[in-house]
Amino acid sequence: MQARDLFTWKHSLAAEWLSQMDYLWDALPKLHLYIERLSYNLPSDYIQMSPGIWVGKGTTIEGTALIQGPAIIGRNCQIRHNAFIRRNVLIGDEVVIGNATEVKNAILFDKVQVPHFNYIGDSIMGFKSHLGAGAILSNFKATGEEIHVHWNNKRVATGMNKLGALIGDQVEVGCNTVLYPGTLVGRGTIIYPLQGVRGSIPAKHIIKQDGKIVPMRSSD
Repeated sequence: MQARDLFTWKHSLAAEWLSQMDYLWDALPKLHLYIERLSYNLPSDYIQMSPGIWVGKGTTIEGTALIQGPAIIGRNCQIRHNAFIRRNVLIGDEVVIGNATEVKNAILFDKVQVPHFNYIGDSIMGFKSHLGAGAILSNFKATGEEIHVHWNNKRVATGMNKLGALIGDQVEVGCNTVLYPGTLVGRGTIIYPLQGVRGSIPAKHIIKQDGKIVPMRSSD
């Protein structure tokens, strides 16, 4: 898995910064610093809603949502009832964060949808990726040990004990699926519901109900 198998850079304000990373997950411990720096150069249609929180034009935020800064939320987003944005979050345009969904220390590209009972911790989600209801990006091993990632045909030590998933553009994750810490999912892949997923999943594949990983056919 490499960066080109995951993301289209133009769909995030972090594009230039991310594209300079040898390992994309290295951005996450520094995300709070990047958000602070970016806040001084946001487009004119962003407003500072409260200290450390900036919101783009057309975004709606329900009164029951809780947002903790630093956070940048893009244009025309929907932050729905009981959503929890928990510090160090960079959200693109037209993103949906829904009921009982928590996002923490994460980058969400444009048009990401996490609408129902989701957890996105220490993760990056690509353009138009979607989590079904109850899908979780787990970011911590029960043992607390360092998380490794399968990157460019190597098992790479991240130096982190909190790391969720890197999910590529237009990935569909089925309901009540759990992605284990350090999971990578290539662009265009579909994961069926009720799965436990780990490792590096190639682009344009399907993880089926029995856990088998098969290439996507042109008609899928």
